[in-house]
Amino acid sequence: MDLGTFSGVRASRLVSLLLLLQNRGRLTAAELATELEVSTRTVYRDVESLLAAGIPIYGEAGHDGGYALVDGYRTRLTGLTAGEAEALFLAGLPGPAAELGLGSLLTAAELKLEAALPADLRRQARRLRDRFHLDAPGWYQRAEDAPHLPAVAAAVWQRQAIQVRYRRWQAPTQVERRLEPYGIVLKAGRWYAVAAADGAGPRTYRIGQILDLRPLDEHFTPPDDFDLAGYWRQHTHQLQERLWRDRAEIRISPAGVERLREIAVPAVLDAVAAATVDGPAGWRRAVIPIESLTHAEGELLRLGAQVEVLAPVELRDRIAATARDLAAVYA
Repeated sequence: MDLGTFSGVRASRLVSLLLLLQNRGRLTAAELATELEVSTRTVYRDVESLLAAGIPIYGEAGHDGGYALVDGYRTRLTGLTAGEAEALFLAGLPGPAAELGLGSLLTAAELKLEAALPADLRRQARRLRDRFHLDAPGWYQRAEDAPHLPAVAAAVWQRQAIQVRYRRWQAPTQVERRLEPYGIVLKAGRWYAVAAADGAGPRTYRIGQILDLRPLDEHFTPPDDFDLAGYWRQHTHQLQERLWRDRAEIRISPAGVERLREIAVPAVLDAVAAATVDGPAGWRRAVIPIESLTHAEGELLRLGAQVEVLAPVELRDRIAATARDLAAVYA
């Protein structure tokens, strides 16, 4: 099949239409239009184009009619093995791909993967989508709105510099930056750009905090030794080290330990797991990392009477004062 005479968008749609018929059998024009997000008139024109290109499609009228490929016809559009194609279905992330502006490309890629599989493995690959789902945002959080994400993704792909107006937490709260975006990371529902700014080394920018973006007619080359995954590991490690600014000594009951597993971060859980038992009732004495006195107060109060703060004294006094205020409210 030669689609070289068609535009890139239409050629991609024609391939998708062909693969839909190959993978799913007979489909009506309305069903094809829904899958391809076009009008039925466009489907009719596309079918005519495929027929003109020598694709053996036939149509049947009536309630059970529709378009189908002649029995035995298959196109081979990938060189993937069945195992490779099956495994790649687990790598498809529809939500993030759509946010990056790649949703239609992912759909077309999955259709091509289906085409590479024998019938039995094709059914198994479809079951993967039925049984595994990725929900990137954390609990009780919405995915952050990042309207400039597709533009940042395009700049990453094309190695193109961008000029942005960026909102940050410290004064001045809005700054102008010329960025060379090396890569993009999705973490807990938020998108981050790893980019060099004004000749400095790479830093991390929340894409949802970009207020304005303008592509520049300038291209860049990242350092040869830059590794996005390695940078992100180091960045998160350093962030955690800066985050845990202090320590608190606590006693916690077995019930408190169970509750802690639902609300605490791994660093706190690890500290409690390594703690020694203090008393016959199974209470543990542990030294846990904390961000700040205010944050620790709020988190430890969630455990109620299942935890006792021993130190620092200021944190113990804060929690005691809050407990007295609560007792007065509920007296």
